[in-house]
Amino acid sequence: MKPFISENFLLSNRTAETLYHDYAETLPIIDYHCHLSPKEIAEDKRWENLTQIWLYGDHYKWRAMRTNGIDERFITGDATDREKFDRWAATVPATLRNPLYHWTHMELKKPFGITDVLLHPGTAESVWNRANALLRSDDFSARGILGRFNVELVVTTDDPVDSLEHHAAIRADERFRRIVLPAFRPDKAMAVEDAEGFVSYVKRLEAASNRSIGSFNDFLQALRDRHAFFHSMGCRLSDHGIENAYAEPYTGQEIAAIFSAVLSGRTLDRSEILKFKSAMLYEFGVMDHEKGWVQQFHIGALRNVNARMFRSLGPDTGYDMIGDFDIARPLARLLSRLDADNALARTIVYNLNPRDNEMMASLIGCFQDGSSAGKVQYGSAWWFLDQKDGIERQLNALSNLGLLSRFIGMLTDSRSFLSYPRHEYFRRVLCNMLGTEMENGTLPNDTALVGSMVADISYHNVRRYFDFPVNANRTQQVKV
Repeated sequence: MKPFISENFLLSNRTAETLYHDYAETLPIIDYHCHLSPKEIAEDKRWENLTQIWLYGDHYKWRAMRTNGIDERFITGDATDREKFDRWAATVPATLRNPLYHWTHMELKKPFGITDVLLHPGTAESVWNRANALLRSDDFSARGILGRFNVELVVTTDDPVDSLEHHAAIRADERFRRIVLPAFRPDKAMAVEDAEGFVSYVKRLEAASNRSIGSFNDFLQALRDRHAFFHSMGCRLSDHGIENAYAEPYTGQEIAAIFSAVLSGRTLDRSEILKFKSAMLYEFGVMDHEKGWVQQFHIGALRNVNARMFRSLGPDTGYDMIGDFDIARPLARLLSRLDADNALARTIVYNLNPRDNEMMASLIGCFQDGSSAGKVQYGSAWWFLDQKDGIERQLNALSNLGLLSRFIGMLTDSRSFLSYPRHEYFRRVLCNMLGTEMENGTLPNDTALVGSMVADISYHNVRRYFDFPVNANRTQQVKV
């Protein structure tokens, strides 16, 4: 029987072991989409205890604890950090076959080096004390942890109205040898379904852009100003977290009238909302193409479905789910319009519903144009799907309908500095899949050939795809 979370965890044969240890294990990490706080990196945040770094903000764990019958007081409430940790330790044994069981013990192994125990109530005291002792050392600050995980580059998720002051502080600090860049996330600039919230956002955009906004053209120019500012700060990609792609027909006069209506506080009807979102997605796509950016579409989350808990806790607290939207038609229309206007940027599309895997993998092939390898990417298994089965299904869909060799690999999509074992997890799953097929004779027994693909998917493809600045040498500044 194989040991748990061992050196060869998830690697079922010698060929898989060779692929992982020789071609993937030591490569740096480029985390091109996450939700880490640039403020915490700039200030080199320290954590007092394991709960603060491990459980604060982690809605994956919160969902499991609720399902295990833990009262909300011990999840997001006023219980002490130690009480919250003890409830998590009591929940962990119940997560067997949930990816949280793997991630929990991988995160204890690295960076804490805790490999001799499984987390449960009987070991909670020991794990708590050992981890907390390490958190007091310099190597376990925010920057220290990035270094321990060999993270070369981090891309955070930032609103157009953000000042990026913490990104500026990071760039100015010659002592820090990791690169941290912003991503442009303009979802709130499309959210006209909430008229009051949208009007408030327009006022924040006015302040950020130092531009008066009285018309749609003013609004668009203010966003262009912020887009240019983000570019000057090293931003090279946008991100859209949307239920669906939007590609309704509209005229310029309609969008101008819709903007004026929502600015006056009028509630829009569904048709107007869809037209406005369609116009904004197109305009953002044009901006990205002009600047040579990559655009990302995270599609398919049905958010905040528990109205009572949304009123109590707000968004991003564990009450989102997989949606069942009609994605293919509007996404194809959006990409087709941009392509027809010679304005289709490099694009990454992510689905949240696994039923859409093959659809997404087939769609990207319709918009490759030979200008760059893998110009349109089928993004990695995301959110509810970034576990072993979900990763394998995404890899299989892409392999069958596209070119796995051009895939840009994994990201964390996480708010936690301890989530970097997800890159290791992905690399192990990838190597096991390919190694097994080599041993079965369905891939050639050519370790150098397959190993080079592993290295490309793990690191080199994403480095080439984004044309990010080279790591570590802080004398080489971000190209603008």
